[in-house]
Amino acid sequence: MTLSEPLELQSPMEFEGTTMLEPGSLAVWFTFPGLWHDIGRFHRADGQLTGIYANVLTPVRIEGRVWHTTDLYLDVWQPVGGSDRILDEDELEEALSAGHIDGNTADRAREEAARLVRLSQEGVWPPPVVHEWTLERTQATLEDASLGA
Repeated sequence: MTLSEPLELQSPMEFEGTTMLEPGSLAVWFTFPGLWHDIGRFHRADGQLTGIYANVLTPVRIEGRVWHTTDLYLDVWQPVGGSDRILDEDELEEALSAGHIDGNTADRAREEAARLVRLSQEGVWPPPVVHEWTLERTQATLEDASLGA
């Protein structure tokens, strides 16, 4: 799990008229070795949760302080109070056409994005840890750690 620094964005990141991230936003990221995605809790600058975001990527390999993975273009967005959506299918198609990704890997990315949406609809995604580690809990834990508590 990692906490982003306040984001320096030129303009808000929006989807269908709803702000996902804005300048000063924070994200709590969950990375799970072996899985084909990571998960972010996205918050506005005032700390309000806007939704859950998943990057579809190759399974992360962690070697000491170095992480290895490849973003596979697709993302899944679960806005607060809304339905899950697969994002950036056009980016995946462009990457496939340009030869930046092979057909088997593109198919695996599509399968993973569809699987996440299906698991969300079944009520089993994201995993409980993502709901348990709110921004407030993450910040309090980091503050306690910095104070030596």
